[in-house]
Formats: sequence, structure tokens, C-alpha cells
Amino acid sequence: QVQLVESGGGLVRAGGSLRLSCEVSGSDFSVKRLAWYRQPPGKTRDLVAGISSGGTTNYEDSVKGRFTISRDNAKNTVYLQMNSLKPDDTAVYYCHARVGGIAWYETYDYWGQGTQVTVSS
Repeated sequence: QVQLVESGGGLVRAGGSLRLSCEVSGSDFSVKRLAWYRQPPGKTRDLVAGISSGGTTNYEDSVKGRFTISRDNAKNTVYLQMNSLKPDDTAVYYCHARVGGIAWYETYDYWGQGTQVTVSS
């Protein structure tokens, strides 16, 4: 059973930094794309940053230059380094993993339980 375990959330003042981690375990197949999403109170869950198995990254516009996504394939872990945090970054952050299957075309999506990030002004 595939599990995603997140850590690193918390309360920080505006301008501060946090680093989120998410370890993917229990998969017998390759972990393809990894990503972080966030869901502010009363809003939808939206993509923050993603990274392919080869290291190609993409970011939501409001976090470009402030957030950095990275991964350690040996540890099946994805990180999100968040700098210059703003109150608007306050949200529950979710880790997402796309995992392969037996056939080359098979993919399966998994989510972490979410970790709260609160940025005070």
C-alpha cells in the first residue's frame, strides 16, 4: 500500500522560511511525477509546484523565485523549500505522487494527509 508521509509544516512570521518533506513508501513501481498542492481556507486545492522523475520543475506564478521543489529519488522523497513566506501562503499543503504500474501506460495518483502552514503578518 502506497503511503505519503508529510512533515515540516508550522507557524512562521512573514518573511520566514519553512521546508516541507514528503516520503513515498510502499510502492513496487517507479515514482513518476511528484508535486505539492495547497488549499487555503474556503478555497480549492491548487498546484504549487511539480517535479518530474527527470528533475523538470514547474511552479505556480505566485511562488516563483520564493519556493523550490526538489526530490531525492533514492529516498523517494520530495521537498518544498519555502522562503520569503507571505500571509497569502497560509494553507494546508498536500503532497501528491504519480506512481507507475505493471503496464507502461498505467499511472496511479496518491495524496498525503496534508500539513498546515500558517504565515502570520
